[in-house]
Order: sequence, then structure tokens, then C-alpha cells
Amino acid sequence: MEILEKVAYLKGLADGMELGAETSKESKLLLQMLDLLEDVALEIQDMQDIQDELEEGLDAVSDDLSDVESYIYEMEDECCCGDDDDACCCDEDDEVCYETVCPNCEEQVIFDEDTLEEGYILCPNCGKKLEFDLEGSCGCGCGHHHCQDEDDDEEEED
Repeated sequence: MEILEKVAYLKGLADGMELGAETSKESKLLLQMLDLLEDVALEIQDMQDIQDELEEGLDAVSDDLSDVESYIYEMEDECCCGDDDDACCCDEDDEVCYETVCPNCEEQVIFDEDTLEEGYILCPNCGKKLEFDLEGSCGCGCGHHHCQDEDDDEEEED
């Protein structure tokens, strides 16, 4: 039974007992208390209705936010380097990104064309110097230059 139904039941009992404002002081007090209970029950019902509306609105906003998050994360996944911070080498100028795997720590290393022209990069994961051979191709026919670390260069020279 809801609060309003309970208050209505109590008012019915009071009517059945023939409690009237003209009968006694106690009757007047009980009738005023029943009126107050009815007002409180109506206020509670209004607050519950408002809360239900707010919950529905919040669910709708949450669903919309989930859609936006999915869209944003899908856009981040489209970046060639997979970098999710502001330092992505592909963000602004549609600059070509290169990637390789560090032979020392076996982590992916992403770099831009300027770094490629410098001829080397320090691995951001382990600090090992990776050098790029811009003179020739890798020999695999792909047309790209691959990086090597200094130890590989020394072994080739021997």
C-alpha cells in the first residue's frame, strides 16, 4: 500500500468513528494530523515523480555519452600510431608516421619524417639508440627504410 492510500484509509477510519471538528479537542487534533499526513504524502509522491523523471533523463544522457565516447575512441583507433595523447605525430599536418619495433626492448616506436631524416632516435621505452639507413633500402622490396640499432651496424661491418 502506498503512503497516499494509507492516509486515505486513516481518514476513512476517522470518518467511521465520526470524529468531527465539533466533537472534542482531541478529534480536532487528530483531524489536523490526518490533513498534515495527507500533505506530506502528496509532497513525497511529487518528489518520487520528479525523481523518476530525473532518472529517465540521466539514463538518456548516459546513453548519449556512451555513444560519444565510442565515437571518440574509434577515431583514436584510426591514428596510424595509436598514440592517444596530444603528442601524436599525425594530429595536425597529416604528416607521415613511421613505426618500428625496438630490437632491444621489443616495444613499438613511432616517429615522424623529421626524425627519420636525422638518422636516429632514442627508444622512448629503453633509451637505446636506433639508427636509420637512408642510403639504401632494406632489401625486402617494400621500399621503406627500416631501423637498426648500433650493435647491428657493428655486426654488419665485421
